Amino acid sequence: MSNDPLLQPYRLKHLTLRNRIMITSHEPAYPEDGMPKGRYRAYHVERAKAGVALTMTAGSAAVSKDSPPVFNNILAYKDEVVGWMKQLVDECHDHGAAVMIQLTHLGRRTRWDKGDWLPVLAPSHEREAAHRAFPKRMEDWDIARVIRDFADAAERMKAAGVDGIELEAYGHLLEQFWSPLTNDLDGPYGGSLENRLRFTMEVLAAIRKRCGKDFIVGLRYTGDQVLPGGMTRDEGFQVSHMLKDSGLVDFLNVVRGHIDTDAGLTDVIPVQGMRNAPHLNFAGEIRKATGFPTFHAAKIPDVPTARHAIAAGLLDMVGMTRAHMADPHLVRKIMEGREDDIRPCVGANYCLDRIYQGGLAFCLHNAATGREETMPHDIPPATEKRRVTIVGAGPAGLEAARVAAERGHDVTVFEAADEPGGQVRLTARQDRRREMSSIISWRIAMCEKLGVRFNFNTLAEVGDVLATDPDDVVIATGGLPHTEVLSQGNDLVCSAWDIISGDVKSCHDVLIFDDAGDHAALQAADAIAATGAAVEIVTPDRSFAPEVMAMNLVPYMRSLQRRDVTFTVTWRLLSVTREGNKLRATLGSDYGDMSRQRLVDQVVVNHGTRPLDELYFDLKPLSRNLGEVDYQALTAGNAQAVVRNPTGRFRLFRIGDAVAARNTHAAVYDALRLMKDL
Repeated sequence: MSNDPLLQPYRLKHLTLRNRIMITSHEPAYPEDGMPKGRYRAYHVERAKAGVALTMTAGSAAVSKDSPPVFNNILAYKDEVVGWMKQLVDECHDHGAAVMIQLTHLGRRTRWDKGDWLPVLAPSHEREAAHRAFPKRMEDWDIARVIRDFADAAERMKAAGVDGIELEAYGHLLEQFWSPLTNDLDGPYGGSLENRLRFTMEVLAAIRKRCGKDFIVGLRYTGDQVLPGGMTRDEGFQVSHMLKDSGLVDFLNVVRGHIDTDAGLTDVIPVQGMRNAPHLNFAGEIRKATGFPTFHAAKIPDVPTARHAIAAGLLDMVGMTRAHMADPHLVRKIMEGREDDIRPCVGANYCLDRIYQGGLAFCLHNAATGREETMPHDIPPATEKRRVTIVGAGPAGLEAARVAAERGHDVTVFEAADEPGGQVRLTARQDRRREMSSIISWRIAMCEKLGVRFNFNTLAEVGDVLATDPDDVVIATGGLPHTEVLSQGNDLVCSAWDIISGDVKSCHDVLIFDDAGDHAALQAADAIAATGAAVEIVTPDRSFAPEVMAMNLVPYMRSLQRRDVTFTVTWRLLSVTREGNKLRATLGSDYGDMSRQRLVDQVVVNHGTRPLDELYFDLKPLSRNLGEVDYQALTAGNAQAVVRNPTGRFRLFRIGDAVAARNTHAAVYDALRLMKDL
């Protein structure tokens, strides 16, 4: 038996969990027609196979038709969910993992124009800022109906064989009853704390009546809203005791904060640059005060932090949810003594930000997550060893090298710079984004273990590539900032990357034209504004920094709004001219023939990158496939077999920004799905 605190079993009621690591409830938006079908099942089974003790599905499954998901959630109000959930549960059980599901009624945390267009419900008419819907104040028949819906959904989950359920309170309907900010009902469901808890207690009682006293039921809730006029810390502790003393709950899953705004949500579920495990000690205080089984998750990204949470008695089960998106084999690697091999979560929050914009949850630097049906987490060995030469050691090139080496190939990498990383190395210079460097350092460590040869400070030319006698060549040279977007004055501007790298010093009065909407413009603005300069960020988009997305935008806004920064949308930079020691910038509009003028010291342009592809085109006529990629084979997960030049010496491919400006995930995915079949 291991002495590792994380690997000790834990008994919850009649259920023995094989270790102390869990995946808390979350919705990766993988359901099909509201059901957890193949993609959803494969995602959870992959983590069950690797040793996680408990995987919680759904974040959250909807119990009522008037709780329509605002992104793709499981619909627990449909009877057909039982069969699909049973398949998932049975397969996870086969691998030794317990399975629970989180149930909820969203209350006001949804929209009336989703699903069946039914009115949004809440115990007051107060709108939630994040979803903008004005709710109907609940009537007695609404309350009775929703209580039945919770019991019906719980009964379906018991029939599916789940090991237990968790009710979602924080931000959702249950907590909307708890908080004075969202409950203005008269008694018996409003007023005193006991009255505000009545709805929750009646829901729990109905579930117990339907599912029995042995069925495991827990609650995920906030013990302190950290919001003026909201539920206080003292009330949160009272609620914790009331839940325990009710005899209706088997575990508490504690968080702290509120999620009705982007900023609030980001404080509850922090992103990179924010403090790790900010609510862990608070959860430990709840556990100490109640002596009750306590779970918790909130940016616990690494094994030492998780181990401390258990060893110090702060938690009974520690949630490592985003960490398991980065590396689903995390537990297996702990058991095998391979913690250094764990692919780190970098807190980029690409997963959550995507689902809040209606997309599937993907990990920024693990392209197999969410694609378990087609992409491997464990790279299979090749039947034939090949010589693979890769040019470029950014995320695309390093992923290509790692996967090729895992396949057993002989891999050589050329990199023009003196160290790896490409654009990631630049973006990680900002303290708030320094965690991004782990995307590179992990791959370098894996490549070194696998014997990949690196040639730094080498601007590879055709002769260098040919000297390696390659069977396959992969061009991952990335791109260079593109700033020539003006009718006049392109020579008077610099790029956002010039500012971030420090190659160009900022001036006092700066206009940033952001026509890419990604991190680069905001990083440049942050760096410039930190010097005390006045900054105006101008974008032709109708929304601000759309590629950065909601939760990642929060730390930027907190920094920029404290400084002299102005945000201007729907205006496009047309030209720049010199006027004395100043620059005159002319703005135009896509909406008409309007124009405006700005007189500034400096103009910075963020317009993405253009491929650095000269070497690719030099090599193309020497290759067997002439650079062509069979997209049908690529997307089907099959090997490339294109031959256009039978006398060619090698096959040639290019990936990442060497093809077109995209993002880190696209670069990594390019590499994985090409190289896994090489």
